[in-house]
Amino acid sequence: MNNKPDEYYIKQTLNGDVNAYAFLVEKYKHMVYTLTIRIVKNKEEAEEVSQDVFVKAYKNLKNFKGEAKFSTWIYKIGYYASLDVVKRNKRYINSENIDEINEGDIGNMQDAIVYLEDEERKKVINDALLKLNEDERTILTLYYFEELPIKEITKIINLSEDNIKVKLFRSRKKLASILKYVIEPRTIDLI
Repeated sequence: MNNKPDEYYIKQTLNGDVNAYAFLVEKYKHMVYTLTIRIVKNKEEAEEVSQDVFVKAYKNLKNFKGEAKFSTWIYKIGYYASLDVVKRNKRYINSENIDEINEGDIGNMQDAIVYLEDEERKKVINDALLKLNEDERTILTLYYFEELPIKEITKIINLSEDNIKVKLFRSRKKLASILKYVIEPRTIDLI
């Protein structure tokens, strides 16, 4: 159930499958909690806000248009819900109080950082894939992202195994070339 894109689970949820929404909650609960704890600075309130975020998202899921990623949408809901709590409690964000951060919070923050790095990596790869022609993009997607064996890909694309292997090899080289062009300037900027 975890290989499918968020859009699949959203559609399933809108069709009445609450287990599909439970998958989305499980996938994003740590991200939302990390965001809310950073803003409200209170564990209990952060947990409450996080739950409220998913309830609000569930109630408004039919309004999700897919213009942004689901993670962005849920983050935005969490951000504004957290700000509402801060305003309601008339608290000010205190960046000096580092003593309240415990090792568990640091672990959650590391999870969020790793997640954001993974998302950035996925975006770079997806952008590079869009520069390939449709056949190349399809073969790479089926082989690497859908993890289909070459025999199964031949049935989908109606090409011989040898032809798929050649196209896969060429597509990988072309993608590597595109990624090198995208990544090298970023690496140079970091130096």
